[in-house]
Amino acid sequence: MSTRNREKRRAKQKARAERNRSWAAGPSNGFDEEPDPRELSWASAELQLTAALQARRGGDESALTRHVAALAAVSGGPAGHEIVNRCLLAWLDRIIELCWRGGWQPADVHRFAGRQAGPRVARLALDAIAAQMRRYAAATVDEQWEAQLQALDATAWWNDDDEWLAARGAREGLERVEVLFDVVELLHLLHGLPAIQMLCPAPGTTRGRTRRGADAANRAEAGGLGGDTGMLDKVRGLLAKAESTTFAEEAEALTAKAQQLMARHSIDEALLAARSTSKAAEPGGRRLGIDNPYEVAKAILLDVIADVNRCRAVWAKSLGFSTVIGYPSDLDAVEVLYTSLLVQATTAMMQAGSRQDRHGRSRTRAFRQSFLTSFATRIGERLKAATEEVGAQAAAEPGHDRLLPVLAARDDSVRQTTTKMFPEVVAKSVTASDSEGRALGRTAADLASLHVRNEMTARR
Repeated sequence: MSTRNREKRRAKQKARAERNRSWAAGPSNGFDEEPDPRELSWASAELQLTAALQARRGGDESALTRHVAALAAVSGGPAGHEIVNRCLLAWLDRIIELCWRGGWQPADVHRFAGRQAGPRVARLALDAIAAQMRRYAAATVDEQWEAQLQALDATAWWNDDDEWLAARGAREGLERVEVLFDVVELLHLLHGLPAIQMLCPAPGTTRGRTRRGADAANRAEAGGLGGDTGMLDKVRGLLAKAESTTFAEEAEALTAKAQQLMARHSIDEALLAARSTSKAAEPGGRRLGIDNPYEVAKAILLDVIADVNRCRAVWAKSLGFSTVIGYPSDLDAVEVLYTSLLVQATTAMMQAGSRQDRHGRSRTRAFRQSFLTSFATRIGERLKAATEEVGAQAAAEPGHDRLLPVLAARDDSVRQTTTKMFPEVVAKSVTASDSEGRALGRTAADLASLHVRNEMTARR
């Protein structure tokens, strides 16, 4: 049994003992008029929660257990528990708001909580996010927030805030004191978050014109090329089929068509923006998770994909994500392509199996790190060649004589935005140390589904 589990067991025993003593003794406070029990319960919860957080911050497991047990055994019976529930939600509400002000978004908070404390605390973070988001009118919430909340299914699913903690415990199959440990852990994690780059307006502000709205206006002014949402859905569908099929040729054809759609879409967007008199979308940022294991190689894979799609990626290793800077349509392309190629790379790596050195010791980690690093490097070479081919074909079309200057201007704009957002970024080179992993990773990259076939249509 782990130290934390032993501490939780002691906390449950202490909580039961505190309740028994409280019920046996009855009310006796030395005052002629008994204080309002609701005020006592709220004050007690505030004090115990503050003390628990201080103990957690100081690494004092014994004190943490004592204060969580007292929090679970707060006086007032069921009414006291309801007050504690509301007190905890109020604390979470305040700290989630501070996260928004510090540049964090719903997906970031959820990802960080899961990375640091596991899926159970990540689910608790979704509760806190859903409860906090009830404050804001829909017109004051940016579309990036809305999309992330929908993707995470962050909803206030419980019926009454008074019963929230009990409902969460019932969902997880946990006793009250165990849920309280999770709440303290979540508060501890979020309280220590650093400020990061603000990628879109925080909720509660007027969001104004969305980037998709600006893109749509440009399309309408230029004669209309259709919405990019439908195109992206089609690309995702093609890549999903490519990842699930067992036939290599079918996967190659599906992925090739998806990439062709993305490449031409990016070129069309650039030319539309150049011709339009409306305010065009500007470079922005998007954070993508970089998870263990082999996070270095995964960060490299994302970096090379971003680079050939006229984006820049900046990895925050300690926080578990990379921020990709670029124009909206290019960011979409990077995200869907990274997701698909990561699946292909991981599948190929697992099929290669594990490795041992000549003394029988495992070298699987070094082998797989080298495999993925080499895969990423080779994919970058293939993507660059494919992008140059599509660009050359587009530049040769009638009316596309301005293409190269337009793309160069967008590259400069992305570079300037990246420098402004990350003025102190440091570039580091990474080498693949395992020669076999390096060779097999390069071979797997050659077999990845990226080839662009000339006979496939590039138009939407």
